[in-house]
Amino acid sequence: MMEAVSFYAEEVSDGLDDEFLSGPWDPDLWLYRERTRALLKRYLRLSVEVGRLPSLLGREFFRARVTVYQVTTFEDSVIFVHDVERALEQLDGFDKQLIATIILQDYSQDEAAKRMNCGRCTVQRKFPEAMDRLSQIFLQGGLLESVAEGNS
Repeated sequence: MMEAVSFYAEEVSDGLDDEFLSGPWDPDLWLYRERTRALLKRYLRLSVEVGRLPSLLGREFFRARVTVYQVTTFEDSVIFVHDVERALEQLDGFDKQLIATIILQDYSQDEAAKRMNCGRCTVQRKFPEAMDRLSQIFLQGGLLESVAEGNS
């Protein structure tokens, strides 16, 4: 049984980028995907509020459904937007494009694949990996709190 588990772990790790696996990688990063998505939606709304489009979108017109969020001060909004942009800068180009298309522009994964001229399977495989990378960056930067720390 243990051989099957280690074989599976090797098989899974072969599909991930070397840079993603270098350093401490947490296999439970999927737990943070919804919280990361919520932070990105908040980033979209606040970046527009502080007078700039999210850096991932450039000057492109986009469609999005955002919810109302109350922020304490304008300065908090500017700091939050800056911190998220710094985190997003650490992703590669394809990951940024995926996140911009699916989360910030509200396209489905199928629509994103057509828009980005790549296969649906590529988007379905790469998008969760991109979200996990970003979750890890958010955790390291203090934008997300670890589930283990939250339970203490």
